[in-house]
Amino acid sequence: MRIMGFQDSEEAGAGGAESFVQSELFARTFREGMALVEETANYLDGEGRDASKHLSRDVALTYAGASMRLTTQLMQIASWLLVLRAVREGEMVLGEASDAKYRLTPSEAASVKFKTEGLPERLVALIDAAHQLYSRISRLDRELFTQEKSDDVKNDAAAQQRALLKAFGGR
Repeated sequence: MRIMGFQDSEEAGAGGAESFVQSELFARTFREGMALVEETANYLDGEGRDASKHLSRDVALTYAGASMRLTTQLMQIASWLLVLRAVREGEMVLGEASDAKYRLTPSEAASVKFKTEGLPERLVALIDAAHQLYSRISRLDRELFTQEKSDDVKNDAAAQQRALLKAFGGR
């Protein structure tokens, strides 16, 4: 059984991560993340730069801070995706990729909503898209690379998944 590209829940850590980096879910997430990076860079270098020239001083300061936070968040996303792509392509071993220096760290900036009033709608949409993607990738990172879950929780989740599959006609 595969759920979202992961192996069965009772298979922990490296097995799930190895499976994930080879999955279509990872490939789609990679494409989505890199497309968002490119779209944001194009916006900030073009339309966004022009739009920021027409903002009031206060909103322009908010724009500058928001674009810096957005860029930082997207750099973290891209870094995480590129490390896992290196594993997928055999350029890096999973043990190295699971090192803490490659993990996403809980970020206040990632979870705090900041003032977007007066900002161009497209920038706000990019901020929201990046925040959603960062949240998803952060959950994936925790699922794939942290061993903090107790065996009881893992076994309980696996039992619930088996029960759901059985109830809905799965194996």
